[in-house]
Amino acid sequence: MTKAPAPSAAASLDTADQVLAQGVLSGERRALAKAITLVESSRRDHQARAKDLLDALAPRAGNSIRLGVSGAPGVGKSTFIESLGLHVVRQGHRLAVLAVDPSSALTGGSIMGDKTRMERLSQDERAFIRPSPSGGTLGGVADKTREAMLVCEAAGFDVVFVETVGVGQSEFAVSGMVDMFVLLQMPNAGDELQALKKGIVELADIVVINKADTDPRAAENARMQVQGVLELLACASPHWRPPALALSAATGAGIDEFWREVMRYRDAMVQSGELAEKRRRQAVDWMWSLIDTGLRSDFRHHSGVRARLAALTEAVGRGNVTPAAAAHELLDLAKK
Repeated sequence: MTKAPAPSAAASLDTADQVLAQGVLSGERRALAKAITLVESSRRDHQARAKDLLDALAPRAGNSIRLGVSGAPGVGKSTFIESLGLHVVRQGHRLAVLAVDPSSALTGGSIMGDKTRMERLSQDERAFIRPSPSGGTLGGVADKTREAMLVCEAAGFDVVFVETVGVGQSEFAVSGMVDMFVLLQMPNAGDELQALKKGIVELADIVVINKADTDPRAAENARMQVQGVLELLACASPHWRPPALALSAATGAGIDEFWREVMRYRDAMVQSGELAEKRRRQAVDWMWSLIDTGLRSDFRHHSGVRARLAALTEAVGRGNVTPAAAAHELLDLAKK
Protein backbone atom coordinates (compact mmCIF):
# COMPACT_ATOMS: atom_id res chain seq x y z
CA MET A 1 0.00 0.00 0.00
CA THR A 2 1.31 3.45 -0.96
CA LYS A 3 2.28 5.62 1.97
CA ALA A 4 1.01 9.17 2.31
CA PRO A 5 3.43 12.09 2.55
CA ALA A 6 5.15 12.46 5.91
CA PRO A 7 2.83 14.39 8.29
CA SER A 8 5.33 17.19 8.93
CA ALA A 9 5.85 17.76 5.19
CA ALA A 10 2.19 17.42 4.22
CA ALA A 11 1.01 19.78 6.94
CA SER A 12 1.96 22.85 4.91
CA LEU A 13 0.06 21.65 1.83
CA ASP A 14 -3.46 22.84 1.14
CA THR A 15 -6.13 20.24 0.42
CA ALA A 16 -5.68 20.32 -3.36
CA ASP A 17 -1.92 19.89 -3.12
CA GLN A 18 -2.30 17.10 -0.57
CA VAL A 19 -4.46 15.30 -3.13
CA LEU A 20 -1.84 16.05 -5.78
CA ALA A 21 0.97 14.66 -3.61
CA GLN A 22 -1.00 11.52 -2.85
CA GLY A 23 -1.70 11.09 -6.57
CA VAL A 24 2.00 11.32 -7.37
CA LEU A 25 2.89 8.81 -4.66
CA SER A 26 0.23 6.48 -6.03
CA GLY A 27 1.82 6.67 -9.46
CA GLU A 28 -1.06 8.47 -11.16
CA ARG A 29 0.22 9.81 -14.49
CA ARG A 30 -2.15 12.78 -14.53
CA ALA A 31 -1.02 13.85 -11.05
CA LEU A 32 2.61 13.36 -12.06
CA ALA A 33 2.20 15.61 -15.10
CA LYS A 34 0.41 18.28 -13.03
CA ALA A 35 3.10 18.18 -10.35
CA ILE A 36 5.89 18.68 -12.90
CA THR A 37 3.96 21.54 -14.49
CA LEU A 38 3.69 23.13 -11.05
CA VAL A 39 7.43 22.85 -10.29
CA GLU A 40 8.29 24.21 -13.74
CA SER A 41 6.07 27.28 -13.32
CA SER A 42 7.77 30.66 -12.99
CA ARG A 43 4.86 32.17 -11.03
CA ARG A 44 5.95 33.04 -7.50
CA ASP A 45 2.79 31.60 -5.91
CA HIS A 46 3.31 28.37 -7.84
CA GLN A 47 6.97 28.27 -6.76
CA ALA A 48 5.92 28.48 -3.11
CA ARG A 49 3.45 25.62 -3.59
CA ALA A 50 6.06 23.62 -5.49
CA LYS A 51 8.54 23.96 -2.64
CA ASP A 52 6.06 22.50 -0.16
CA LEU A 53 5.11 19.74 -2.61
CA LEU A 54 8.74 18.76 -3.14
CA ASP A 55 9.31 18.71 0.61
CA ALA A 56 6.41 16.25 0.92
CA LEU A 57 7.66 14.03 -1.90
CA ALA A 58 11.38 14.06 -1.09
CA PRO A 59 11.33 11.15 1.41
CA ARG A 60 10.12 8.85 -1.38
CA ALA A 61 12.68 10.03 -3.96
CA GLY A 62 16.30 9.15 -4.61
CA ASN A 63 15.97 5.44 -5.33
CA SER A 64 16.29 5.46 -9.11
CA ILE A 65 19.09 4.83 -11.58
CA ARG A 66 19.78 8.27 -13.08
CA LEU A 67 21.19 8.32 -16.58
CA GLY A 68 22.11 11.44 -18.54
CA VAL A 69 22.32 11.22 -22.34
CA SER A 70 24.01 13.88 -24.45
CA GLY A 71 25.39 14.22 -27.95
CA ALA A 72 25.33 16.50 -30.95
CA PRO A 73 22.04 17.03 -32.80
CA GLY A 74 21.51 14.22 -35.28
CA VAL A 75 23.50 11.62 -33.35
CA GLY A 76 20.32 9.72 -32.57
CA LYS A 77 19.66 10.50 -28.91
CA SER A 78 15.90 9.96 -29.10
CA THR A 79 16.23 6.72 -31.06
CA PHE A 80 18.83 5.50 -28.57
CA ILE A 81 16.63 6.39 -25.60
CA GLU A 82 13.58 4.69 -27.11
CA SER A 83 15.50 1.52 -27.93
CA LEU A 84 17.17 1.44 -24.52
CA GLY A 85 13.91 2.38 -22.80
CA LEU A 86 12.02 -0.51 -24.37
CA HIS A 87 14.81 -2.83 -23.23
CA VAL A 88 14.70 -1.42 -19.70
CA VAL A 89 10.94 -1.77 -19.23
CA ARG A 90 11.11 -5.34 -20.53
CA GLN A 91 13.58 -5.94 -17.68
CA GLY A 92 10.80 -5.02 -15.24
CA HIS A 93 11.73 -1.41 -14.55
CA ARG A 94 9.52 1.68 -14.64
CA LEU A 95 11.12 4.39 -16.73
CA ALA A 96 10.76 8.18 -16.74
CA VAL A 97 12.31 10.15 -19.60
CA LEU A 98 12.90 13.86 -19.13
CA ALA A 99 13.54 15.06 -22.67
CA VAL A 100 14.81 18.63 -22.81
CA ASP A 101 14.14 20.37 -26.13
CA PRO A 102 15.37 23.68 -27.52
CA SER A 103 12.95 26.53 -26.85
CA SER A 104 11.13 28.48 -29.50
CA ALA A 105 12.38 32.06 -29.62
CA LEU A 106 8.81 33.17 -30.31
CA THR A 107 6.70 31.13 -27.89
CA GLY A 108 9.24 29.77 -25.41
CA GLY A 109 7.80 26.30 -25.95
CA SER A 110 9.44 23.10 -27.07
CA ILE A 111 10.19 23.10 -30.80
CA MET A 112 11.23 19.48 -31.38
CA GLY A 113 8.75 17.36 -29.43
CA ASP A 114 10.78 14.32 -28.37
CA LYS A 115 7.63 12.53 -27.27
CA THR A 116 6.46 12.31 -30.87
CA ARG A 117 9.83 10.81 -31.83
CA MET A 118 9.54 8.02 -29.22
CA GLU A 119 6.18 6.72 -30.34
CA ARG A 120 6.59 3.10 -29.27
CA LEU A 121 8.01 3.98 -25.86
CA SER A 122 5.38 6.64 -25.22
CA GLN A 123 2.65 4.02 -25.68
CA ASP A 124 4.10 1.74 -23.01
CA GLU A 125 2.35 2.10 -19.64
CA ARG A 126 5.62 1.37 -17.84
CA ALA A 127 7.21 4.50 -19.30
CA PHE A 128 6.53 8.20 -18.79
CA ILE A 129 7.99 10.78 -21.19
CA ARG A 130 8.04 14.45 -20.33
CA PRO A 131 9.36 16.92 -22.94
CA SER A 132 10.30 20.28 -21.44
CA PRO A 133 11.61 23.40 -23.20
CA SER A 134 15.08 24.42 -22.12
CA GLY A 135 13.90 28.01 -21.78
CA GLY A 136 17.33 29.18 -22.89
CA THR A 137 18.96 27.65 -19.80
CA LEU A 138 22.64 26.82 -20.31
CA GLY A 139 23.83 23.33 -19.58
CA GLY A 140 21.58 21.46 -22.01
CA VAL A 141 18.91 20.87 -19.38
CA ALA A 142 15.81 22.71 -18.29
CA ASP A 143 15.88 24.92 -15.22
CA LYS A 144 13.72 22.51 -13.22
CA THR A 145 15.08 19.18 -14.42
CA ARG A 146 16.29 18.20 -10.92
CA GLU A 147 12.88 18.89 -9.43
CA ALA A 148 11.12 16.95 -12.18
CA MET A 149 13.45 14.02 -11.52
CA LEU A 150 12.55 14.06 -7.84
CA VAL A 151 8.82 14.01 -8.66
CA CYS A 152 9.26 11.06 -11.04
CA GLU A 153 11.20 9.11 -8.43
CA ALA A 154 8.50 9.75 -5.83
CA ALA A 155 5.97 8.38 -8.32
CA GLY A 156 7.82 5.07 -8.32
CA PHE A 157 9.96 5.30 -11.45
CA ASP A 158 13.16 3.43 -10.67
CA VAL A 159 15.04 4.47 -13.84
CA VAL A 160 15.24 8.09 -15.03
CA PHE A 161 16.79 9.22 -18.31
CA VAL A 162 17.62 12.87 -18.90
CA GLU A 163 18.12 13.74 -22.56
CA THR A 164 19.90 17.04 -23.16
CA VAL A 165 19.46 19.57 -25.95
CA GLY A 166 22.88 18.76 -27.38
CA VAL A 167 26.53 19.33 -26.61
CA GLY A 168 28.35 22.62 -26.62
CA GLN A 169 30.77 24.53 -24.44
CA SER A 170 28.27 24.93 -21.61
CA GLU A 171 25.94 22.00 -22.24
CA PHE A 172 27.05 19.38 -19.77
CA ALA A 173 25.25 20.42 -16.59
CA VAL A 174 23.40 17.11 -16.83
CA SER A 175 26.53 15.32 -15.61
CA GLY A 176 26.07 17.11 -12.29
CA MET A 177 22.62 15.68 -11.65
CA VAL A 178 22.81 12.03 -12.77
CA ASP A 179 24.62 8.89 -11.64
CA MET A 180 26.03 8.08 -15.07
CA PHE A 181 26.73 10.40 -17.99
CA VAL A 182 26.52 8.90 -21.48
CA LEU A 183 27.98 10.64 -24.52
CA LEU A 184 26.80 9.62 -27.98
CA GLN A 185 29.09 9.96 -30.99
CA MET A 186 28.77 9.02 -34.66
CA PRO A 187 31.10 7.10 -36.97
CA ASN A 188 33.23 9.39 -39.10
CA ALA A 189 32.74 12.22 -36.63
CA GLY A 190 36.47 12.96 -36.31
CA ASP A 191 39.72 11.44 -35.12
CA GLU A 192 40.86 10.96 -31.55
CA LEU A 193 42.48 14.39 -31.43
CA GLN A 194 39.16 16.03 -32.27
CA ALA A 195 37.48 13.91 -29.61
CA LEU A 196 40.10 14.92 -27.06
CA LYS A 197 39.45 18.60 -27.83
CA LYS A 198 35.87 18.17 -26.72
CA GLY A 199 36.10 18.69 -22.97
CA ILE A 200 32.80 16.92 -22.53
CA VAL A 201 34.55 13.59 -23.18
CA GLU A 202 36.26 13.97 -19.80
CA LEU A 203 32.86 13.90 -18.11
CA ALA A 204 31.60 10.76 -19.86
CA ASP A 205 31.22 7.56 -17.86
CA ILE A 206 30.59 5.70 -21.11
CA VAL A 207 30.89 6.75 -24.76
CA VAL A 208 28.60 5.23 -27.37
CA ILE A 209 29.29 5.17 -31.10
CA ASN A 210 25.73 5.08 -32.44
CA LYS A 211 24.53 4.16 -35.95
CA ALA A 212 27.11 1.39 -36.17
CA ASP A 213 24.88 -0.41 -38.69
CA THR A 214 25.44 2.30 -41.30
CA ASP A 215 29.19 1.64 -41.52
CA PRO A 216 30.43 -1.10 -39.17
CA ARG A 217 34.10 -0.62 -40.06
CA ALA A 218 33.97 3.14 -39.45
CA ALA A 219 32.08 2.56 -36.20
CA GLU A 220 34.71 0.14 -34.92
CA ASN A 221 37.52 2.51 -35.90
CA ALA A 222 35.75 5.35 -34.08
CA ARG A 223 35.22 3.14 -31.03
CA MET A 224 38.92 2.24 -30.90
CA GLN A 225 39.96 5.88 -31.33
CA VAL A 226 37.65 7.06 -28.57
CA GLN A 227 38.79 4.23 -26.31
CA GLY A 228 42.35 5.40 -26.86
CA VAL A 229 41.34 8.93 -25.86
CA LEU A 230 39.59 7.68 -22.73
CA GLU A 231 42.71 5.81 -21.66
CA LEU A 232 44.71 9.04 -21.88
CA LEU A 233 42.34 10.93 -19.60
CA ALA A 234 42.36 10.89 -15.84
CA CYS A 235 39.55 8.75 -14.47
CA ALA A 236 36.99 10.41 -12.22
CA SER A 237 36.80 7.21 -10.18
CA PRO A 238 39.50 4.69 -9.26
CA HIS A 239 36.80 2.03 -9.55
CA TRP A 240 35.69 2.73 -13.12
CA ARG A 241 37.46 3.01 -16.47
CA PRO A 242 34.99 4.53 -19.00
CA PRO A 243 34.45 2.18 -21.95
CA ALA A 244 33.57 3.00 -25.55
CA LEU A 245 30.89 0.87 -27.21
CA ALA A 246 29.59 0.68 -30.77
CA LEU A 247 25.91 -0.08 -31.24
CA SER A 248 22.88 0.58 -33.39
CA ALA A 249 19.91 2.10 -31.65
CA ALA A 250 17.84 1.70 -34.84
CA THR A 251 18.27 -2.08 -34.94
CA GLY A 252 18.80 -2.64 -31.20
CA ALA A 253 22.14 -4.35 -31.73
CA GLY A 254 24.37 -3.75 -28.72
CA ILE A 255 21.67 -2.28 -26.47
CA ASP A 256 21.75 -5.24 -24.09
CA GLU A 257 25.55 -4.96 -23.76
CA PHE A 258 25.21 -1.25 -23.02
CA TRP A 259 22.69 -1.90 -20.22
CA ARG A 260 25.00 -4.51 -18.70
CA GLU A 261 27.70 -1.82 -18.58
CA VAL A 262 25.28 0.52 -16.80
CA MET A 263 24.57 -2.15 -14.19
CA ARG A 264 28.29 -2.88 -13.83
CA TYR A 265 28.97 0.83 -13.28
CA ARG A 266 26.21 1.15 -10.70
CA ASP A 267 27.40 -1.92 -8.79
CA ALA A 268 30.95 -0.53 -8.70
CA MET A 269 29.81 2.88 -7.48
CA VAL A 270 27.45 1.49 -4.84
CA GLN A 271 29.96 -1.00 -3.45
CA SER A 272 32.71 1.63 -3.23
CA GLY A 273 30.40 4.21 -1.62
CA GLU A 274 31.10 6.65 -4.45
CA LEU A 275 27.48 6.86 -5.57
CA ALA A 276 26.31 8.11 -2.17
CA GLU A 277 29.16 10.64 -2.05
CA LYS A 278 28.41 11.81 -5.59
CA ARG A 279 24.77 12.38 -4.72
CA ARG A 280 25.75 14.32 -1.61
CA ARG A 281 27.91 16.64 -3.73
CA GLN A 282 25.10 17.02 -6.25
CA ALA A 283 22.66 17.95 -3.48
CA VAL A 284 24.99 20.72 -2.27
CA ASP A 285 25.45 21.98 -5.84
CA TRP A 286 21.67 21.97 -6.25
CA MET A 287 21.33 24.07 -3.10
CA TRP A 288 23.74 26.69 -4.46
CA SER A 289 22.00 26.66 -7.83
CA LEU A 290 18.70 27.39 -6.10
CA ILE A 291 20.33 30.16 -4.08
CA ASP A 292 21.63 31.78 -7.28
CA THR A 293 18.22 31.47 -8.92
CA GLY A 294 16.47 32.88 -5.85
CA LEU A 295 18.82 35.85 -5.59
CA ARG A 296 18.28 36.69 -9.26
CA SER A 297 14.51 36.45 -8.81
CA ASP A 298 14.54 38.62 -5.68
CA PHE A 299 16.73 41.16 -7.47
CA ARG A 300 14.32 41.45 -10.41
CA HIS A 301 11.29 41.71 -8.13
CA HIS A 302 12.81 44.34 -5.82
CA SER A 303 10.65 47.48 -5.98
CA GLY A 304 13.62 49.86 -6.21
CA VAL A 305 15.27 47.81 -8.95
CA ARG A 306 12.04 47.58 -10.93
CA ALA A 307 11.55 51.32 -10.69
CA ARG A 308 14.97 52.05 -12.22
CA LEU A 309 15.64 49.02 -14.40
CA ALA A 310 13.91 50.18 -17.58
CA ALA A 311 15.47 53.66 -17.52
CA LEU A 312 18.96 52.37 -16.79
CA THR A 313 18.66 49.67 -19.45
CA GLU A 314 17.75 52.29 -22.03
CA ALA A 315 20.56 54.60 -20.85
CA VAL A 316 23.12 51.79 -21.16
CA GLY A 317 21.81 50.99 -24.64
CA ARG A 318 22.24 54.64 -25.70
CA GLY A 319 25.72 54.77 -24.22
CA ASN A 320 24.81 57.47 -21.68
CA VAL A 321 25.60 55.23 -18.70
CA THR A 322 28.29 52.55 -18.52
CA PRO A 323 27.17 48.98 -17.81
CA ALA A 324 29.31 48.96 -14.67
CA ALA A 325 27.73 52.15 -13.30
CA ALA A 326 24.22 50.86 -14.00
CA ALA A 327 24.94 47.51 -12.41
CA HIS A 328 26.38 49.12 -9.26
CA GLU A 329 23.34 51.41 -8.90
CA LEU A 330 20.91 48.52 -9.28
CA LEU A 331 22.84 46.34 -6.84
CA ASP A 332 22.91 49.16 -4.30
CA LEU A 333 19.15 49.57 -4.70
CA ALA A 334 18.65 45.84 -4.08
CA LYS A 335 20.47 46.11 -0.75
CA LYS A 336 18.01 48.67 0.60
